[in-house]
Amino acid sequence: MALRDFLHEVGTTYDRLKGTSTPTARLLRDAPSHFAGYVQGEYIIKGSAGAGAAAFCPWVAFFDPDETTTARHGMYVVYLFAENMETVSLSLNHGVTELLEKYKTAEANRKLAVEAGAIRGALSEGSGQDLDAGIDLGGRPGLPQSYERGNVLARTYRVDDLPDEDVLCDDLRRFIALYQDALAAREYLRQTTRDVIFTVRAEGTWPHEQSEDTLLHFAPKSDEDYVQTIKSREIVKTRKHETLVRDYGTHLRSNGFEVGTNVHPRDIVARNGSAHWLIEAKVVKQGNATHAVREALGQLATYSFLLYPPEEQPRQLALFTEGIGDVYVRLLEHHGIASVWRSAAGWSGSPSAVVAGLVEPSVAGA
Repeated sequence: MALRDFLHEVGTTYDRLKGTSTPTARLLRDAPSHFAGYVQGEYIIKGSAGAGAAAFCPWVAFFDPDETTTARHGMYVVYLFAENMETVSLSLNHGVTELLEKYKTAEANRKLAVEAGAIRGALSEGSGQDLDAGIDLGGRPGLPQSYERGNVLARTYRVDDLPDEDVLCDDLRRFIALYQDALAAREYLRQTTRDVIFTVRAEGTWPHEQSEDTLLHFAPKSDEDYVQTIKSREIVKTRKHETLVRDYGTHLRSNGFEVGTNVHPRDIVARNGSAHWLIEAKVVKQGNATHAVREALGQLATYSFLLYPPEEQPRQLALFTEGIGDVYVRLLEHHGIASVWRSAAGWSGSPSAVVAGLVEPSVAGA
């Protein structure tokens, strides 16, 4: 089922009064099988019509497992249907349960709004100029109202006038990229600004006050395919991204680099002498490098700006699963970014990657 058809089906057939055993509720729970092709394999997808009682605002969420695997806490991207089912919002939002369990509802909602606003303000100017700072789910007290307060940025669609499939797909990819930028912005704020970040620090984030050597811990996530059971069938999701991180990190270590993978949301940090490298890994899908290069450019720029002081800017490397073509290699070099990609000879790279010892000279540009 296409993305547009899925959203329209849920929006026009969901009936909370009929409970959580309806075909629409089952469709929501089956969301992973419908959305798996739209995001990278490492993201966890869940859809819900409620647990026990049916939800006033059903949802489909996308979780970075380094950040969270549940809608109860952390940041994630989510489609939230309004109570009247007339609109659905694609939202960068917060799990609200961790704050609701710690504070009274009014205070938790206030803190959610403060944190969401601070993250929104810390993102680069071009990140969300055409997106919505607020969402309207109906204003019902409880979870719907908390989700309204926790929204960082959103795009809202009318169910009876959804955009074309291509527009919906582009928006979802944009929000997944924005998600990673927001994680970096949150950690920057946590380290530099008091009383604006209230949620728990995600495991593996990088506080500057730690000593540098403790950061270089090479323990990439498992890259084994995993099985996600959906109703009575199973789908297998690949982890090409994790394989890329593991294999290239191993290559760097064998060439004398100190390598760390415990610095989420960054993929890899590496050090060789006085040179500190920030490395962003991207999967090239179906031979089309455009999205991978654009995402690498944006994330390297964002993480360098938000997570490093001006006087300690890292050198930057974009890492790819396959060749990206001479034009994109030169584009990245123009921006001071080295590039490396997997090739038949092992690892190939741009001129600056060769000079820095990131690939062997014999396979440069192969």
